Parts: sequence; structure tokens; C-alpha cells
Amino acid sequence: MKFLRRALWVALSVPWLVAPAANAGGGLLGLDHLVTKDDHGIWARHNQLLLLDALLVGGTTAALWEGGESRWGRTLWKSIDATVVGGVAAAGMKLVFSRARPSEGGDPDQWFQGNGHASFPSGEVTVVSAMVTPVVLEYRHDHPAVYLLELLPLYDAIARVKVQGHWQSDVLAGYALGTAAGYFLARRTRTPVVLSVMPHGVYVGLKKSF
Repeated sequence: MKFLRRALWVALSVPWLVAPAANAGGGLLGLDHLVTKDDHGIWARHNQLLLLDALLVGGTTAALWEGGESRWGRTLWKSIDATVVGGVAAAGMKLVFSRARPSEGGDPDQWFQGNGHASFPSGEVTVVSAMVTPVVLEYRHDHPAVYLLELLPLYDAIARVKVQGHWQSDVLAGYALGTAAGYFLARRTRTPVVLSVMPHGVYVGLKKSF
């Protein structure tokens, strides 16, 4: 429960951190505001993609190398499980809600706009949250500094809003979805799902082949 309270605090920080640039409110619970576009410096789109690629490629490579016999390896594979589940769920929700992005008209109440509109929820924030949650849950008691990983989805959420890729409620939903996927896959499954269908050589880790 303490972890979920911390996650909620991170999620609720997003609207306030982007509020100074707000022009109008609407959308879900009046949370959504169109902010002045900022695609520079730390918020630049290429930095967001760099973070996402680093987590996906780095996490997958480390998981393949480590295998599933060690604590670290199992944790990484659970992160991959959560990423797959969260990513698929986010993709399905995007199709259902087909919400227009801030850059597609600036109206937070444009839902069910049809094919090509995919603002809700944020898939990237979902994936980043899903990737870090099992690691935080596994090592939070041994290494409390692991909570700093929560800054990654927080950064990505703010950045996605700043470049007008998503509304505030989009990134909040993405954070909640990714965290829930990470929590469920970390706590409710003993053997990582994706790892269980992989060849045995992957289970023991590529490092044992060298």
C-alpha cells in the first residue's frame, strides 16, 4: 500500500507541474489544459524517444543476458511482461477512445474521433511505468534509492504534455495503467510469463553460453 501511495503522489504531480502554462481547462475532471508547446532542451521529442529506447533495448538485452535464474533476471523479465501487457492494453484503449491529441485541434473534449486519433492513454508513459515498477517493488526495501526510478515516468509524462502529444489525463491514465500492470505481474506471477515460453537457453541466460 505504501508503494501505491507513492505512485499516486507521482501521478497527481503531473497536472500541477504543467499548470503554469495552462490556457483552458476541460477533459476528464477538468484536468486537461493546452500548454505552450516546448520541444526544446530536456523536453525535446528526441530525448523522450531516447529514454524509451534505452529502457526497452537495455532492459531486454540485460534480461536475455541474465536469464531467469537470478533475482535480477526474474525482475527484468517481469518488467518485460508488464511492458507487453500494459502496451497491448494501451493500444486497445486508444482504438476504443480515439481521442484527439492537443496538437489536433486543442480541444480536450474530442473523444471518439475515429481512426488516427490516439491520445488516450499515453502508450509511452504506460511502457515506462510498467518497465520500472517491478524493479522498484523488488528492491525498494534493500535499496530505497530505487524509488528514484519513478522520476522516469514522471519526466516522460511532463514531456509528452509539453510537446502537445498528450493531455494531462492521458499521461495520468498511462501512468496508472503501467503501474497497475507492473504491480500485478510483479506480485501475482512467480515465473515471468514471456520467459516461460522462451527456449531454455534464454532461461539460464546468454551469459552462461560465453
